[in-house]
Amino acid sequence: MKELAPLPTDRAALVARLAEPRAYDVAIVGGGATGLGVALDAAARGFSVVLVESHDFAKGTSSRATKLVHGGVRYLAQGNIGLVREALRERTTLLHNAPYLAQPLAFVMPSYKWWEMPFYGIGLTLYDALAGKAGLGRTEFLSRAKTLALLPGAQPQGLKGGVKYWDGQFNDARLALALGRTAAARGALLVNYCRAVDLFYQDGKVAGLLCQDTLSGQSYRLQSRCVVNAAGVWVDELRQKDGAANGGDGRRPTQPMVAPSQGVHMVVDRDFLGGDTALMVPKTADGRVLFAVPWLGKVILGTTDTPRHDLAREPLAFKEEVDFILTEAARYLRRAPTRADVRSIWVGLRPLVKPPDDEGDNTKGLSREHTVLVSRSGLVTVTGGKWTTYRAMAEDVLAQCAAKSLIETRAAGGTVDLKLVGAEAALDEVHSISQPPGLHSYGREQALVASLPGAQTLLCDGLSEAMVRFAARYEYAVHVEDVLARRSRLLFLDARLASSLAVQVGAILLQETGLDPQIVAFTALAQHYLCLPA
Repeated sequence: MKELAPLPTDRAALVARLAEPRAYDVAIVGGGATGLGVALDAAARGFSVVLVESHDFAKGTSSRATKLVHGGVRYLAQGNIGLVREALRERTTLLHNAPYLAQPLAFVMPSYKWWEMPFYGIGLTLYDALAGKAGLGRTEFLSRAKTLALLPGAQPQGLKGGVKYWDGQFNDARLALALGRTAAARGALLVNYCRAVDLFYQDGKVAGLLCQDTLSGQSYRLQSRCVVNAAGVWVDELRQKDGAANGGDGRRPTQPMVAPSQGVHMVVDRDFLGGDTALMVPKTADGRVLFAVPWLGKVILGTTDTPRHDLAREPLAFKEEVDFILTEAARYLRRAPTRADVRSIWVGLRPLVKPPDDEGDNTKGLSREHTVLVSRSGLVTVTGGKWTTYRAMAEDVLAQCAAKSLIETRAAGGTVDLKLVGAEAALDEVHSISQPPGLHSYGREQALVASLPGAQTLLCDGLSEAMVRFAARYEYAVHVEDVLARRSRLLFLDARLASSLAVQVGAILLQETGLDPQIVAFTALAQHYLCLPA
């Protein structure tokens, strides 16, 4: 099959398009999973679309997931069957549309008490039943020997057996990028490092966005029939501005709709787990869930669910969260990981939707489902939800936009079988996401990457000079962080190694873009990803 030429992402050309006087159908604020999903769906329906992101695409929550494409085993216990059923359906769609970025993954729940196997096995059998034809594999009861064969790194002492089930895993930041690039291929204009500063109005209704290129300081006025606020945990900032502009007098401020919860993840070497099967503990000593997930040649340990009252772009883990993960991992792994074994630590902020007047701190009870609100002025805000259901969320957003007559109604469902960039046709060979990254991480664009200068020059295993050039030319990369955190995932896998490559990557980017690659800033950030509070 002849490869399709990728769209160049030269920044000067992108901002020149931004400056053109035109009216868009849909303007989107936020370049995470939700915003990019809306951009793709809207563009696929033939709407004119512009999306601006204040930082880099997937800079926030969307690059800090536990890397699981899941139906929500945990939600079964809450009786939220509808959420589980939708997620299972969307899981299948996602795996189908980007098989090199999202794949089935086997999980084993090790059992150390006699009642755990039948108890969890029944729940997982129900999970299979809900999945139906969308199931990825049958739940199995495992002997002690079979459990250890699949989880060589599991604690053998006291092990009775296990239950194996199937879910999915993915490369979140690269999937976000694929969504954005697929939307761009259908005419959408996407610009990172462009902040939505304010809204403007006509006859009391939102008529567009005022935004600013954070690299040049240049301001732009984007006229749009519909403005979608998809800024994740930061959606309340634009909602407050909208409220103030429309009758807000200080006596009735716009109530925040997001209660942030943070999830901590730590990365250790692959041999702590062994094999390509994930370990899942549904109920730890304090009732939380623990995962050990093989990913890109390493193992991710996590996660936590801790209320957070600030919205830091790079939040730090709390000491008790680190202690929790290491203590619980020591109970379930043959070799207990220590602080010295952690290659990288990162924190994601979940945008949990809180009911009005809820001032509580218990984020476990808040909604994991997404919410779409349309203000009196017509600002459409979407937040909550999870990566797995990004496509269904996008359809819901556009349905709400049409219901409010912000855009016309056009048939939904166009993204169900829409293959993302790099997956336009079947691949000869699909490598497991559990394995270290490499050229295979680019799907059908492998040959294009390999044709660029520096294809034979490896900066480290899994990252070549050509990959950096590809990121700059075709993947919107501007800074060292863009490349080493999200185009490559090295910062998330081995922060110390990533830091050591900053100067080399920066030199290539400067050559490609002529823009400051922010080498010093990235070096400081890498230290942040090595910081474990004592």
